[in-house]
Amino acid sequence: MAAAPTATRSAKQKEIQGLLLGRYEIGKLLGHGTFAKVYHAKNVKTGENVAIKVIDKEKILKIGLIAHIKREISILRRVRHPNIVQLFEVMATKSKIFFVMEYVKGGELFNKVAKGRLKEEVARKYFQQLISAVAFCHARGVYHRDLKPENILLDEDGNLKVSDFGLSAISEQIKQDGLFHTFCGTPAYVAPEVLARKGYDAAKVDIWSCGVILFVLMAGHLPFHDQNIMAMYKKIYKGEFRCPRWFTPELIRFLTRLLDTNPETRLTIPEIMNNKWFKRGFKHVKFYIEDDKLCNINDDENDDVESLSDRSLSESESELDTRRRFASLPRPASLNAFDIISFSRGFDLSGLFEEGTDEARFVSGAPVSNIISKLEEIAKVVSFSVRKKDCRVSLEGSREGVKGPLTIAAEIFELTPSLRVVEVKKKGGDRVEYEEFCNRELKPGLQSLALDNAANSSYLPSDTE
Repeated sequence: MAAAPTATRSAKQKEIQGLLLGRYEIGKLLGHGTFAKVYHAKNVKTGENVAIKVIDKEKILKIGLIAHIKREISILRRVRHPNIVQLFEVMATKSKIFFVMEYVKGGELFNKVAKGRLKEEVARKYFQQLISAVAFCHARGVYHRDLKPENILLDEDGNLKVSDFGLSAISEQIKQDGLFHTFCGTPAYVAPEVLARKGYDAAKVDIWSCGVILFVLMAGHLPFHDQNIMAMYKKIYKGEFRCPRWFTPELIRFLTRLLDTNPETRLTIPEIMNNKWFKRGFKHVKFYIEDDKLCNINDDENDDVESLSDRSLSESESELDTRRRFASLPRPASLNAFDIISFSRGFDLSGLFEEGTDEARFVSGAPVSNIISKLEEIAKVVSFSVRKKDCRVSLEGSREGVKGPLTIAAEIFELTPSLRVVEVKKKGGDRVEYEEFCNRELKPGLQSLALDNAANSSYLPSDTE
């Protein structure tokens, strides 16, 4: 009888090995909790290092956490940012759920702080990256609710990555009073209003935790600490903490506003980003998502990205620059017969866009340079950024919605030597905002490039042929 549990464990282990070894080579155990284990693994096709979180389905079913796991997956897909650990894919079997995630080599920020306090410039850099990640989450209606150094990882370049969104909440969960009521978080980092159990603004709770983290980075110890947990809660509730002598007056004022026991007067994200201590050396994180991959923009890549709201070139300089750039443009990809047939249902020369879809195509006799110029012109009107690579153009808005900024990709293909097909797709953002942009800006702007002459339709296969 004693062999049965061993046999079951062996079968479960075999299931993990079999599934993962098909695509991932499993390495050492990185850590474990009540419901999950995290392994280091390598993608056998690409050689990429990943971390795989293995969740026991039976355990989470028993205590009704399936909806919780689904929400965590949804949240991780919503918050794709350079300072947040990425979720690559989710796999499942009858007994296991597998989160394939970004492998962050540098370990926990906690381990770095455990060795002693950090230099002010290092602490500031980590805090800036933390606030960038938190601001990104809040703009998308996601609230972490368990921010602490143990849930913050460092990559091999020393960049911060927020992890563990298991206790996170989304704006859709807010009650009728506009507040959250779930008591959660780690005692030393929890905000006083959570302790009061009268409902709380989750954004302000995250800001309190960020304030505690900054104090820990600079001091090497917690602002509120007592071996008796109730005594510690009293200190948190009263906001009683003492700053070490090496804290500058500027930093003390900043921390006092972050650790304000009144959430109404506590600093907001915009106020943090406008603070003198915070702003020193701060650079906004620039990135984009292409082919479902998160790509960072380095300073030396800025020549490829134009912020069209602050151009300073004169018209003549701009025209000369445009001519130089277009002179070196590669030819667009040519379409073969199979491509044309697959595209044919999308062609509609009488109207550019089909309602309710995330992509559309139109035909133009204009040169590639004219099409790109027109897209840049449209972007300039609405202060969108433009990214160009070969015959692909990406337009990105700056307005932060729940689903992130509106991002539109346009790719130019050659149909014949004198005809081009422009394929437009929504790559990110809200569909309603995309449709409004298409109808108000993109469609009217591209109308002059479209071929309205019915004679040109002879180049295209019709749906009835």
